[in-house]
Amino acid sequence: MPAAPASTASATPASAHAPRVQLVRDLVARVPGFRPAFDAHVFRQGDVQPHVFFWDVVQDTVRAFLGEEGCAVDWRRTLDFLEEQCRRGEVGVDEVIVTSFLGDLPHPHEPGYEIVRQLGPVMTARFRRLRPGG
Repeated sequence: MPAAPASTASATPASAHAPRVQLVRDLVARVPGFRPAFDAHVFRQGDVQPHVFFWDVVQDTVRAFLGEEGCAVDWRRTLDFLEEQCRRGEVGVDEVIVTSFLGDLPHPHEPGYEIVRQLGPVMTARFRRLRPGG
């Protein structure tokens, strides 16, 4: 019986994961207020897990939008950066932004929902497709 072809499965996830990891690294470079959360994330996870890290991104962005004391994140710069990234149309990057940022923004009955009105046009369109009722 012929040998099964060598699997390339291990190479595919790493190459597919690379744009997502770069998104996180670029965000931290653009918005330095995320650096402490990033460092703690890498320490806990052992590596960059973009979807996991974006939970902190959402929480800190909304806290900054609400003006909570001690929040060092610039929410406007964060939204601008994510809008720029969405315009690029890179599938892996969009997946992280739509699933783990837009999908986790506050709902209409929660504090900070008004941040949705601050999204750029590309993220607004994706948010409306994801959550038509808000």
